[in-house]
Amino acid sequence: MDTIASLFAFITTPVSWVIVQFHSMYGAIFGPDTGWAWGLSIVSLVVLIRICLIPLFVKQIKSTRNMAALQPKMKAIQERYKSDKQRQSEEMMKLYKETGTNPLSSCLPILAQSPFFFALYHVLSKIASGEEIGVLNQTLVDSARQAHIFGAPIAAKFTDSPEKVEALNASLTDVRIVTAIMIVLMSASQFFTQRQLMTKNVDLSVKTPYMQQQKMLMYIFPVIFAVMGINFPVGVLIYWLTTNVWTMGQQMYVINQNPTPGSKAQDAYLQRLLKNVTQHGEVRGRRRKNIVKLIVAKGGDRNEQERRFFTGLAKAGFAPQADGTVEKSDTVTAEAEGGTVTKRQQPKRQSKSQRQSGTGAAGGQHKGDEASSEPTSLEKKPKESVEESKPDRPSRANSGNTSRQAKSGQRKGQQRPKHPSSKK
Repeated sequence: MDTIASLFAFITTPVSWVIVQFHSMYGAIFGPDTGWAWGLSIVSLVVLIRICLIPLFVKQIKSTRNMAALQPKMKAIQERYKSDKQRQSEEMMKLYKETGTNPLSSCLPILAQSPFFFALYHVLSKIASGEEIGVLNQTLVDSARQAHIFGAPIAAKFTDSPEKVEALNASLTDVRIVTAIMIVLMSASQFFTQRQLMTKNVDLSVKTPYMQQQKMLMYIFPVIFAVMGINFPVGVLIYWLTTNVWTMGQQMYVINQNPTPGSKAQDAYLQRLLKNVTQHGEVRGRRRKNIVKLIVAKGGDRNEQERRFFTGLAKAGFAPQADGTVEKSDTVTAEAEGGTVTKRQQPKRQSKSQRQSGTGAAGGQHKGDEASSEPTSLEKKPKESVEESKPDRPSRANSGNTSRQAKSGQRKGQQRPKHPSSKK
């Protein structure tokens, strides 16, 4: 670790200068030789670095989302060119270029912090040995050596020998208890940060190997930090614990305000937005209007959470517009509640015997319709055409009437001759 830290010795002067500036401010409040003055100086160094890295953090979020969305296409390229590694790499680079995705962007914040991390480690190592470094003169080094945080010097390590700890005016028990608690907190914050990303801010509709890799990292990273933490001075543990807490809070803000489409965080955000629109009758805020505008522009490509949001707006009587605003509409409310929708009654299914015999309800009704429509069609025809169509076979109705008239002895009009096959 000391060898790696020496590679970043060129940045120790700026890092030590920033620490001294913050120490002069906090020293006037808590005292120059106190652990609060030196500890808060390290915390302020972290905050300053992370503020400067916010643009890289935004790129990291975008890159992580793009990588998750590209996983199906990347998997298809790997399967298509699995026998040609060179062509596979070319197609991958072409895909990254077309989508504007940089695989290294997800590691940018960590890579950018590495020089400051190792420079601080180098500064604290020199403080532990009582040597001047950067802008830290011997007076400031002696002051930092006397600074204790909960009984542990900021330059002490978990693995230090009892003699080295005694030289820093502390006990080995206090040092190991404080460092152990900080290591646990550092690992727990790293685990919670990664778990928050996986459970709330991942598109649940896309199942890719990338998600499995992130789940593995969720358990591997805390273990790595726990193993490495025993070799970190207390000041470096303060640095790393502070940066983990900052990352966790920064990520929580991004998840709540700009969640990944299709994630649980987006569903929660849209439900909060729906409640806000229902209470105030409008979309308040430029950022919220932009989100509604983007969802409207998707059209039929909306995910389940976005469709549920639009349904909630419709039930509340609001119609989203292309500019991100909403308008009150009674028609949308009626359609959402199903007031204008009429259910179509399906006819009862008939058996084969019913269809053949015509005794079913639908068959009887169909025949009845034919029977009722037949006289109408006959009435429209002239009598001559009816007589010419069937001159020798009277209809059943006429035959029945004739027989009844014969029995009653009443004759009306000219009778038709009987068919030759009929019996007298």
